[in-house]
Amino acid sequence: MRKDAHVLAHTVYFTLKNRTPEAAAKLLAACRAHLTGHPGTVSFSVGTCATVYDRQVNDRDYDVALTIVFESHAAHDEYQTAERHEIFIAENATEWAKVRVFDADLAEFTAR
Repeated sequence: MRKDAHVLAHTVYFTLKNRTPEAAAKLLAACRAHLTGHPGTVSFSVGTCATVYDRQVNDRDYDVALTIVFESHAAHDEYQTAERHEIFIAENATEWAKVRVFDADLAEFTAR
């Protein structure tokens, strides 16, 4: 990755209509099947709400969280129109009660 690249963190919080562990597991599997391995991906992670953290500052109004770090804005923009991303949306959107997207330019990113 170039030092001058604008690394972008694309984070999505899904609140499901059916808020069961089974529904969350189905969405996790769909994320892994359709959203991994896109060109320009620096890192990919997906998981469920850590419900053991119940402080006043914790926002727990979601079931599944997805974070993909892209090497550039251009890589992110290509991902948005990629066929596998479109299939993911088409196959899963009816299960979502709410989707929140947070895109952030990262000042620093260190891969392990």
